[in-house]
Amino acid sequence: MSDKEKQDDFKENLAVRSEEARTVRKIVAIIIISLLLIIIIGGVSGYLFIKSALEPVNPESDKNIEVEIPIGSSTSTIASILEDKGIIKDSRVFRFYIKFKNEADFQAGNYTFSPAMSIDEIIKSLKKGKVMADPLYTVTIPEGKTIEEMAVIYSEKLPFTKKEFMEKVNNTDYIEELMNKYPSILKKDILDPEIRTPLEGYLFAATYDFYEKDPKVEVVIENMLKKTESILSKYLDEITASDYTVHETLTFASLVEKEASTKEQRKEIASVFVNRLKEGMKLQTDPTVLYALGKHKDRVLFEDLKVESPYNTYHISGLPVGPIGNFSESSLKAVINPVESEYLYFLHDGEGNIYYSKTLDEHKQYRKKYID
Repeated sequence: MSDKEKQDDFKENLAVRSEEARTVRKIVAIIIISLLLIIIIGGVSGYLFIKSALEPVNPESDKNIEVEIPIGSSTSTIASILEDKGIIKDSRVFRFYIKFKNEADFQAGNYTFSPAMSIDEIIKSLKKGKVMADPLYTVTIPEGKTIEEMAVIYSEKLPFTKKEFMEKVNNTDYIEELMNKYPSILKKDILDPEIRTPLEGYLFAATYDFYEKDPKVEVVIENMLKKTESILSKYLDEITASDYTVHETLTFASLVEKEASTKEQRKEIASVFVNRLKEGMKLQTDPTVLYALGKHKDRVLFEDLKVESPYNTYHISGLPVGPIGNFSESSLKAVINPVESEYLYFLHDGEGNIYYSKTLDEHKQYRKKYID
């Protein structure tokens, strides 16, 4: 091949390679531009999706939706519940958002949310345990009340009768359903045929809000049981490690509740009862006599002490067959962790004061001075 032919061939190959290089550059440029467009479009779409997911489901809605957040719910569970109820648009975005904002300590409870609420409003509500709608009914159950007394209070505030409430709390089939739903607190002890009302002592004293126009008896009962469960759950390990069952602990706490009005009194009275039980003495507490009689009296008479009942601690040894009313948390704590003392007796002077004694003679002296 001549030099001229070689030179022409080289130029031709160079031109081909240049064309191929231009083609490759075009392909690379197209790929890069495509990737950039995908990233930009994806980013914009993702931003718009997340922005939309963080907005209220329906800003114009005036609907209220009942939402229950169970005790021990994880953020994932809470997010799923809120999405299922139509309170948020996307549970995944909600989870990422609260993680990004470092939000935590959400409270279990019954809430009333609206699809018009913002994510931040929902988070604020969950952290404070605060519902966002005004309740239609608010009912306060004082400490130390019996179920029959509660039935009267509810019947005066809510659209059902005392009879309907009492029939439900004494319905064996319903009680067994509740035992399956609340196994940590409702044991077979409550089915003892000598117990007057199975749920006595298990319905916690508190203020309850209701958002339905016609709340059912079952809703009331389960709201109270959930509250009891939330309180008891903090002490179950201690109760298990003690000499008492849950039922016995609540029974004990109900006695302390009936005999005391302050935290300090509850501590001291719990210690007296513990000491009497250790000594094999009968508890001989008047509120159990009144419960056995099934009526209120300003003063328990000597003849009243003779009533034969598994509740009357003048008649039986040890604790009654079941609680004689509901309990406060301070009474529960006083029973679980009683203070140490040498007292075996106490009496009320009718003016809110309680006098404790180590001996029967000392007790009789206080009785002569403040009672007789």
